[in-house]
Amino acid sequence: TPIATIFSSFLQTYYSLATSANSSTAKNFIECVSINSELSVPVVTTIFTPNTSSFTSVLGSTPTNLKFLEPSVPKPQFIFTPLHDSHVQAAVICSKQLGFHFRVRSGGHDYEGVSLHLINLRLVHVDIEHNSAWVQAGATIGELYYKISQKSKVHGFPAGICPTVGIGGHITGGGYGAMLRKYGLPADKLESLMLTVEFSMEK
Repeated sequence: TPIATIFSSFLQTYYSLATSANSSTAKNFIECVSINSELSVPVVTTIFTPNTSSFTSVLGSTPTNLKFLEPSVPKPQFIFTPLHDSHVQAAVICSKQLGFHFRVRSGGHDYEGVSLHLINLRLVHVDIEHNSAWVQAGATIGELYYKISQKSKVHGFPAGICPTVGIGGHITGGGYGAMLRKYGLPADKLESLMLTVEFSMEK
């Protein structure tokens, strides 16, 4: 039985590319996100610049194509790892205000502009009784499959066969999987989502 998925997804919004990476750029972003976030979580601990000692490890934490880690390949100006939905909303607002081009990264893709890394937003809650699941956009297809298998041996979800792909990008792009002919696209099973629209969180 295919299980319907409800997931927290964030609109990939693109703005003009800022060409130079420097400390003032990250500082301005930190100040802006702090002002526009609902929570008092120290945002400074969630931003990694090329000058940060852990930047390389964060950058290389999820990519499946190692060529993106080569020195000759352009790197993000900085990586932002939001801890709450409001941080994602603030990232959209601040990227527009500051003229940044940002990319959402959940399964290891996108390496230009500001990289919004959703590794901390990967909750998966499976509700077998109602044939549904709530999945945050930072989770991967493999994590969703695993959580479903822990709850049931007969339920499944018609997504792709690559477990490292981020579920948010996979579904918002329509999705493609081995059960497509019988159960349709993953996007066909989407019942509800939360995203950033006009600088507000809507469900």
